[in-house]
Amino acid sequence: MIKEQNNILIFAFAGFYLAIVFTLTAIFSGLGTRWALWDFRTGLKIFRWAVYAEMIAFVITLVLCILTVNKQSKPAFTLSIIGFLISISVLSIALKWMYTAKSVPAIHDITTDIENPPEFDMILKLRKDAPNPPEYGGKQISSQQIKAYPDIKPTIIKLIKIDAYELCLAIAKEMNWEIVNTKQNEGFIEATDRTFWFGFKDDIVIRITPFDNSSRIDLSSVSRVGRSDIGTNAKRIQKFLKKLENKIPRSKLRLLFILL
Repeated sequence: MIKEQNNILIFAFAGFYLAIVFTLTAIFSGLGTRWALWDFRTGLKIFRWAVYAEMIAFVITLVLCILTVNKQSKPAFTLSIIGFLISISVLSIALKWMYTAKSVPAIHDITTDIENPPEFDMILKLRKDAPNPPEYGGKQISSQQIKAYPDIKPTIIKLIKIDAYELCLAIAKEMNWEIVNTKQNEGFIEATDRTFWFGFKDDIVIRITPFDNSSRIDLSSVSRVGRSDIGTNAKRIQKFLKKLENKIPRSKLRLLFILL
């Protein structure tokens, strides 16, 4: 009996430590990419294999939880349940990524104006080695964008151009974007944002133009690498427009609906 409990405890330790090791591997797959220890393709491969390995830890800890729940082996059960919770957390993140990737189009370029997207200026130098082009992908991309993100459209606010510019610049700074270029007279802002985990760099351009007695706000957000952004650029623009809406009285804001 004692020998059996010792064996179970050994397996519990093994499952627990495997869960820890594979979780740390998954975490550093992104951080290593962010810190430029390896490129993003290597980081994604490391993450993928860490997830596969985490499945092994998940099975081991799950089986041990079942085996030890009714036995007098509290240390083994405790280690198993902790390892199980750790491994299932990593697998949940991976499953969420997979679900999101399948639920959104495999594009990395989002704009509010698909007919005449805002164009980059100084950021072009920063993107010279980027695999993804800075230009909008045209009808092939726009048709997918409209279907997935029909709410992303130009926004009209009842502010003069200079006030609209200052507001947009304030929101960009509030969202912790790195401001690269500003042209107040032209109503033009360029910025860069990084994803939290892998540190992927995405570039943003904001264009403010007069519209009757108001101002029209257009944005584009484009990833430098990767075929799919898993909805990141769309969420960024949606968040910006939501902040804009919250700072402007509803009577002074409306979406500009254009026949596409």
